[in-house]
Amino acid sequence: MKKLILLFVLPLFIAVHSYAQTAQPTAAVNPNGSIAKWDKMENDFGSIAFNVPKTAEFTVTNIGKQPLIISSVRPSCGCTNPKFSQEPILPGKSSIVSATYNAANPGVFTKTVTVITNADTNPVVLQIKGTVLPNPNPPAPPVTNVPK
Repeated sequence: MKKLILLFVLPLFIAVHSYAQTAQPTAAVNPNGSIAKWDKMENDFGSIAFNVPKTAEFTVTNIGKQPLIISSVRPSCGCTNPKFSQEPILPGKSSIVSATYNAANPGVFTKTVTVITNADTNPVVLQIKGTVLPNPNPPAPPVTNVPK
């Protein structure tokens, strides 16, 4: 009986699971509203110097018919400082969202900046990544007093 149930349930489970993996929700774009077009979604700094902040700039252009409003820009951590204009972006105009990474920790990093606009119900996730090189002048180890 268990084998019979598996013969019927397993193919159903596989079909539902594969559909769930391929079906992507899409947001309806209002052709008469604002439409955000980004020049890039990712910025790879490559190798950067320790403790030397680097800034990535992402250009957004409003290719819609209504003003584009950026309502929120949130970094994934406190090591990334975003900046953006709070002014509406008129049709045909562009603006810049920047993200400055502080580079205070050596090693590989990947950080995100989430942007919410009136162009889409889904947020846009911008990504910065790279590798912070080791500190060229590490602090000297503490001196310990050793009796003679």
